[in-house]
Amino acid sequence: MKRIKILSVVGARPNMMKIAPFVKELSKHRCFKSLVVHTGQHYDTRMSKVFFEDLELSKPGIYLGVGSGSHAVQTACLMERLEKVFLDEKPHLIVVVGDVNSTMAAALTAAKLVIPIAHIESGLRSFDRAMPEEINRIVTDSISEYLFAPSKDAVENLKNEGIPRNKIFLVGNIMIDTLSCFRKKADKSRILKKLKLSPKGYALFTLHRPSNVDSKKNLSNILDAVKKIQEKITVVFPVHLRTEKMIKKFGLEAYLRSMKQVIVTQPYGYLDFMKLLTNSRFVLTDSGGIQEETTVLKIPCITLRDRTERPLTLKEGTNVLVGNNTKKIILAAFSALTDDHRRTRIPALWDGKTAKRIVRVLLKKARF
Repeated sequence: MKRIKILSVVGARPNMMKIAPFVKELSKHRCFKSLVVHTGQHYDTRMSKVFFEDLELSKPGIYLGVGSGSHAVQTACLMERLEKVFLDEKPHLIVVVGDVNSTMAAALTAAKLVIPIAHIESGLRSFDRAMPEEINRIVTDSISEYLFAPSKDAVENLKNEGIPRNKIFLVGNIMIDTLSCFRKKADKSRILKKLKLSPKGYALFTLHRPSNVDSKKNLSNILDAVKKIQEKITVVFPVHLRTEKMIKKFGLEAYLRSMKQVIVTQPYGYLDFMKLLTNSRFVLTDSGGIQEETTVLKIPCITLRDRTERPLTLKEGTNVLVGNNTKKIILAAFSALTDDHRRTRIPALWDGKTAKRIVRVLLKKARF
C-alpha cells in the first residue's frame, strides 16, 4: 500500500497547540506517514521544548534551528532550509498552521516546488495589513490547495478573495481540540499553589505583539492601566521574551516592580498556562488564540488590540477590544470585575473534533 507522506511544519508556540491533535489523528490511519518539521522560530526551551512535552508530541523529526531575525532575514533563512528538507523528503503534502513567518515560508517553498499545501486555520482576517501576520495569512491562503477554515466568517473571507469553493472546508477550531484533550490534565497542575493564588482571585495578563511592546508609549499606556487594575485584583504576568527585552530597553523595570500586586513570572508551558487561564477572573491579552480559548471557557477577555482576526469572539464570545488606551483598558477590567456573566455561546464546530474532520477530508479528497 502506498503511504501518503505528510510534513507538518511548526515554528512558534501557537503552531504546536494547533498541530498536536492533527498529528495524533493522522497516526490512527496507516495510509499516512507523518513527519513534524520544527523550524526553530521559537527556540527557547520555555517557548518550544516544553510545549512538545506538555502536548505529548514526539520529538520533531527534523529541527532547523532558524532562530530570530528581521522578517525578511528570518523568512529567507526559513525558505532556504525548508527547500532542502522538502527536496530530500519528497512529501506528498505540506501542512502549515496559523500565521507566523514559518507558515508563510513553508507555503511559499512548497508552492515553488509544486507540492500541495494544506493550511489549518485558514481564512482569518483582521483587515489590517500593518500586521505581519495578516500578510502571512493572505499569502498562505492564496497558494494553498486545502483551506481548513475554523468558522463561517473565515469561509466568507476566502470566497470574497476569489478562492475556489472546492478548496475551502469548514472544519472548526483546532485549538479547541487541544483544549478539550488536555483540560483534565492541566487541572492537575500545581501552579496556583506555587503562586499562592485562589481560583477567580486574579487576572491573567499576556503581552507580546510588536505594536504594543516595541513602542515605549504604547507599552507604558498598557502598564499604566495594569498599575490601576492591580489595586483591585492580583495580576499574573508571564513575561514573553520579546516583552521582557523591551521593558528593559525602555527602563520600565522599576515601574513594573513597584506594582505590588503584579506577579511577574517566566513563560509557562501549555498545562500550567491553561490552569492559570481556566481559573482566572478575566484576561488581558494581545494574543489571538487566547481570544478563542476564553470564549469556550466563558472567561472575560480584554484584548489589547484595535482589530482582531477572530471577530466571532466579539460577536458570540467573551471578547472586547480596547487597544492600548489606558482608560478603556481600566474600564473594561473594572466591568469584568463587577459583571463577568455576559451572555455568550460557543461557536459552531468548536467542539474538539476538528482534527477528525480535517483528516476525513484528506482521506476523501487527496489525490497524490
